Amino acid sequence: MELSQFIEKFAEQFDNTPKSSFAATTDFKQLEEWDSLISLSVISMVDDELGKRITGADIRSCATIADLHKLVESK
Repeated sequence: MELSQFIEKFAEQFDNTPKSSFAATTDFKQLEEWDSLISLSVISMVDDELGKRITGADIRSCATIADLHKLVESK
């Protein structure tokens, strides 16, 4: 999946954060809406959309959306 598509799918996990808040360099853990439920939604999205498994530890090891995309692509 291209980075732009990943950012779009990632942003869909958020209900109240404007889509304009999401870019490759976004430090997603600093977003006001970020919490453990969204983290689980992202894990589920990666599994459903890409057929890849990531963990909470994987997410914690990433700082930006681009970091997470790179990690997912390496799985």
